[in-house]
Amino acid sequence: MTTLTRDTGRDATTTGLAFAFTSAIAFGLSGSLARPLLDNGWTAGSVVLIRIAIGALVVLPFGLLALRGRWGVLRRGAPTMLLYGGLAVAGAQFCYFSAVRTLEVGPALLIEYTAPAAVVVWMWLVHGQRPGRLTVAGAVVAALGLVLVLDLFAGADVDLRGAAWALGAMVGAAAYFVISADERSGIPPLTLAAGGLLSGGAMLGLLGLVGLMPMELTAEQVAYAGIDVAPWAALLLLGLVTAALAYTTGIAAGRRLGSRLASFVALSEVVAAVVWAWLLLDQLPGVVQFLGGALILAGVVGVKLGERGVLVEPEEPVLV
Repeated sequence: MTTLTRDTGRDATTTGLAFAFTSAIAFGLSGSLARPLLDNGWTAGSVVLIRIAIGALVVLPFGLLALRGRWGVLRRGAPTMLLYGGLAVAGAQFCYFSAVRTLEVGPALLIEYTAPAAVVVWMWLVHGQRPGRLTVAGAVVAALGLVLVLDLFAGADVDLRGAAWALGAMVGAAAYFVISADERSGIPPLTLAAGGLLSGGAMLGLLGLVGLMPMELTAEQVAYAGIDVAPWAALLLLGLVTAALAYTTGIAAGRRLGSRLASFVALSEVVAAVVWAWLLLDQLPGVVQFLGGALILAGVVGVKLGERGVLVEPEEPVLV
């Protein structure tokens, strides 16, 4: 696993985009890997908890090495890691799976993926970074592409309780982008990923113990692209790829691109999810979904170009 060293200037953008797309592709794989497990009697809570636990165990040694003995950074950054684990890991996961109990997957994802817009508003209101016209235009194009990829024009029922849970998942996703990009704590990316996965996994485990998150599993084999595999193999991939790799590269992307751009590049996760479903589950995407994917990428380009036009508003002087 890479040490995720920091770049500068144009190199930082290129490397950040590579990390961001890697993270999106890795996160996008989770649904296709989990679906056969869920169809075979596994609960979403069991899959998510094992996925996060494996990811935490894999990233933990690298997170400790990244500290290089600077234990003071770990102590000072503990609140940040707990916040990351609570919102970006446990909160987003629990709220999303609670949403899809009563809400169809398409609308639930659409609500959750309004997170980039929430990030833009947060950066404007809290940090005075007012988005330029290109950023806004790119956001609109990406949002339209998201609607097409999720094929919402086919019609779907909207449940208010499910929508509320999906909004909670959106808050968790927005927190993921904002905290990932914030370097003020001095926590190395790998250390933040390890701490967040550990604390988030512990919180999910607690939800399972008290019965708020159902935990059931089976030993039946699952099939991908017509090939039967043991469930432990699917779970191992979920932990290694969709947790360990996805979170570490996502944080590295945020540090290089900033929360706003990284959040919009992450919309490509939806496109990746459609492609993975095609390859592993034989769920062929339609022409409208391909068009939606192209619009998402066009929107990301617009947001990237619009980064140059972001206006940083001066902070109000503090009178003492």
